[in-house]
This record gives sequence, C-alpha cells and structure tokens, in this order.
Amino acid sequence: MRKIFYALFLLATVLISSCKKDKAGPPTGTTTQLSTFDKIRDSVFLYAKEDYLWYTSLPDSGIFKPLSFTGVNDGDALTNELNKLSQYAINPVTNHPYEYLDGKVAKYSFIDNGQTQGELNGNRGDFGFGLLWYTLTDMRITYVYAGSPAAQAGLRRGYKVMSINGNANLTYDGGSSGNGSTYNFVVNAYYNSNTISLVLQKPDGTTFNANFSIANYNVNPVLKDTTYNLGNGKVVGYLVFNSFVSDAVADPVIDAAFADFATKGVTDLVIDLRYNGGGYVSTAEHMDNLIVPSAKSGGLMYKTYYNNTLQNGQEVLLKNQWRRDPTYGLFNYGPDYIDYSIGKNTKYFNKSGTLNVNNVYFIMTGRTASASELTINNLRPEMNVQFVGEISYGKPVGFFDIDINQYTMYTPEFYTQNSAGQGGYYTGFIPGTSDYPGYQDVDDMTHDFGDPQEGLLKDILTYVQSGTYSVPGRVIQSINSRQQNLAFHTNNQFTQELNTRKFTGMLIDAKSLRFKKAKR
Repeated sequence: MRKIFYALFLLATVLISSCKKDKAGPPTGTTTQLSTFDKIRDSVFLYAKEDYLWYTSLPDSGIFKPLSFTGVNDGDALTNELNKLSQYAINPVTNHPYEYLDGKVAKYSFIDNGQTQGELNGNRGDFGFGLLWYTLTDMRITYVYAGSPAAQAGLRRGYKVMSINGNANLTYDGGSSGNGSTYNFVVNAYYNSNTISLVLQKPDGTTFNANFSIANYNVNPVLKDTTYNLGNGKVVGYLVFNSFVSDAVADPVIDAAFADFATKGVTDLVIDLRYNGGGYVSTAEHMDNLIVPSAKSGGLMYKTYYNNTLQNGQEVLLKNQWRRDPTYGLFNYGPDYIDYSIGKNTKYFNKSGTLNVNNVYFIMTGRTASASELTINNLRPEMNVQFVGEISYGKPVGFFDIDINQYTMYTPEFYTQNSAGQGGYYTGFIPGTSDYPGYQDVDDMTHDFGDPQEGLLKDILTYVQSGTYSVPGRVIQSINSRQQNLAFHTNNQFTQELNTRKFTGMLIDAKSLRFKKAKR
C-alpha cells in the first residue's frame, strides 16, 4: 500500500497531509499557497531533520531554504537538495562529510522514482550488462544477467568492447577536471538510450556485432557457482552474487548453491561480490547464516543504531509512512509500531544449511558496497575472513524507504556494528592490511567468472593450495601497468558514475524491523 505524503513547515507548524493516490491533492485550510512540488521539497528537508542519521548537523529551514532548489526537472531538483543536505555532517576521522564522494554529490543518499524497488524485487528493465574501462584504452564487459537482452545477444564477461553505436574511439577521457566527449558519449549510450549497438571481441580474437534494446527481465543474482577440487582434501566453493535482492528471489538460488557446496565437501568458500552494490539487510543476514560455522549459531551477529529521535520514539512524520506486509500486516514506521532502541535492534546468528567451513574469501572492488560490506563485517569476528581485490566502496550505514508523493527518498537512518564492535568503515575495506587480511590486486576483467585463470580467483586458489597469494609466472600486465590500473580504478570517474546511477545501499524491510505491535 503506497500513499502520498507531504510534510509542510509553515509558520513554525508541521502540517501533514496523507491521502490515497486516487484522492491526491494539496492540503486545505492553509493561507499560504504552496505548489505540490513546494510541499515535496519541504518534505525532503523535514524527513531528513527527523530521521537522518546525522540530523543534528543540519541547519534550520530558514538557513537551508528547501524551496530554493531547482534543476532541469523536478527529480533533478530534489537530487540537488538531497546532495546539499548530505554534505553538512563531517566525519572527524577524514575531515570530509560522511557522505563525501567528490564534493558535489551524496555518497549514500538519493531520490528514486520507483526503479529501485523493482530492481530489489528482481525485476529490471535495462540492457542487462555492465561495462568498465580496464585500462584507458581497453573497455570490457564486466557481467551479464541471464535472460537479459545482453545475454540473448551473446555478451559474456571479459569480452572487449571495440565500438559503441559505430564509435570505435573509446579511449577514456574523463577525470577530476571534467567529463570528456568520449566519457559522455559512453554514459549516454549506456544509461540514457533504449537501444545499443556493439562490436565485441572474444578471447580468441574473433569479433561480432550485437544490437539490442532494453527490456524487462527477472534477475537471478547468482551469476556463477562452481567448485574446484585442489587435492589434499581442499575443495573450494565459488559463488558470484551480484545483488542482495529480496529474500523471495535470492534465498532459493543461494540455498541451492550452498547445498551443492555441502554435498561436494567444500572446505574453503569464495564469495565474489565485486560488483554487488547491496540491497536488503534480510538477504545479507540469510547469507551470513549459510556461511557462519555451526559452532557460532546463537551468537551475536550485529547491532543496529538509529539516531536519538528514533531511539526515543519521538518521530512524528514516520507515522505517515504506511506499509502492508504479508507477515506483519498493516504498519507504519512510527513509534507505535517500530522499536528503534539499541536494545531491541540486535540480530543473532541462526545457522542455516549444512555447509560448515572456517575460511571464507570475499572478492571485492570499489563497487562492493553496503549490504555486501555488512555481510562481510558480520563474519569478521566469527571465522577466518580474507579480503581479496580492490578497496571496497565504504558504506557502513543503511536506510528504509520514505515515500514523498511519486518519489522515494533514501537517506542513512542507521549504522551497524558486529559482535566485536567493528563498523565505521567509511573509507572501505582495504585488502591486505592488518584490519582486513588478504591481498590487494586489480579486478581482472579479461576473464569470465569462474575461470581459474581470472586474477582474483587465481590469487585465492593459490593461497588455498600454498598459503601464499603470490602467483608464480602469472602476468596480466606489467607490474607498473597493473599498479597504475589499480590506482586508476580506485579513482575512476566512470566507476563513480556507476555507483551513483546504480543502487548502492542496505535497505531494511519488515523482516528486519523490530515490531512493537502484533499483526492487524
């Protein structure tokens, strides 16, 4: 059940109007005439002042002036408003805003027009593939969803992009000083077009044309699962998980993969989250329960911390955020239904499945974020967790969805800490350091998922066999080129573009909220 909500700050009085979509209209009885969009802009500010994790850092309405924000369209104006709101709270460790990305846009907060909910429920309407520059002159397909238009056109991870829409000049020209013409061309072709024409080169050197359009398809978040028998009693299970979609979509496929791992006697587990920007907290919890050793079942998984307004039950606007859940019935996010106190917001491990391993290796890049990082962080005190790849995105906070007219606002409302009190990884997990043991290496986009010669997987297989990540004789590029490549991807503007345009978050839903009232 979705409703339309406005929060008006008028003459020092908060006026709330809540009505069904078929009866939508502005509030009555006010002397000041505000447009519908004025009310939406006010609501963005007021919800942030109440529910935002760092609400105490926000100025008052007179200073912030929510009605002053404009853009090329209404959604753009709201994004500009939220970007500004996100830059007030300063992280004392970094001296940058907690939501600092490039000083212009929010790292975590965003305004959505409905697309995110569809994606998190496993329904997408796009091309169905990812791409990145591997080097300045080498663009690669990074993943392909089964059943998508890209999959039907024959795309696979690792294929080199030779041209896009007839343009073979794909040399990267983005950067901190501004976007180049090639950069903007690729962004528009990939994000802002309904059709695309590619010339692709396979690993054997042959090329082919692929022409296709966006379409709706159902997502299987497991892109690859397989095992490797390395001998000497070592069996490695490998799972590529690309999105923490809803439990209804994700749980059956990851359960099947883990059941197969148990049947095949897996001793060491690899979870590949290199492009996983997050999703539902409940799905992350389910994966943790599949991974955690049986001896840890019943122990503390993590605690969730909300701001003081929510912890003390003083939220007013959230009473207007009604939801209907099959299990919990009709409820709102206000204090009559949800308990946001620290004491109630703890989660304990409840071992699922029969796989029992002590070693888990997580493959990550700068696109590994939020619910992915939560999954990893929860397991750090419980078993041998190894971090392999590039520095992760750094998002130790999460949110719930706040409806404002036809838009949904996502801003951080909570942060988490594992059983050892570890959290606050705003600058990401840095593989190969004392806090995050493992190995820092570049994402090898030249090989498909599951190929034992793929760089990051090869690092791990070598470690399982020999106890070292160093791979004798492996050369993807020269050492200098690989180091430059790693630095390039850490700061790649197109990577930031992907993260700002693709959902990056951990979303709490009815399954993970702590209810005060019974179903009604």
